[in-house]
Amino acid sequence: MPLTGICLALAASAAAQVFIPASQFTVAWTHSIEKVRWEEDYAVLPGPPVALRALSARVRGSAAGMEPPDDAQLRGGWYHYRPTTPLPEALRLTRSEFTPDFTLCVHGSCRPMGHWLPSDGGITLLSACTQPHADGAPG
Repeated sequence: MPLTGICLALAASAAAQVFIPASQFTVAWTHSIEKVRWEEDYAVLPGPPVALRALSARVRGSAAGMEPPDDAQLRGGWYHYRPTTPLPEALRLTRSEFTPDFTLCVHGSCRPMGHWLPSDGGITLLSACTQPHADGAPG
């Protein structure tokens, strides 16, 4: 039976994807100019086909151009809301050498995304995927 999880890939590279087994995860970052912290929670739907489902999001405060949606609820300094795109095909994460890396939280452990896949200074694609092969090659 295939293992379900997430795949990380550099958009500008033909290099192999990195597979991370997970049924849920959080991706977080701090906005480069406004210094506002964002966190988004996702589930991996087993499919077929496997897919991402946006569960919830929160932003710590607000700033110009970074306002939370109108239906967000303020709790403990964080605006909580449900993302308007519940089933994104993939997350396009722009990673720059001039800003801290994205944080990826899986199984209760949070690490910079570079722990799994070094940045090329461009876009990293995060998508739902399966690992059907015993050799670890994502499907």
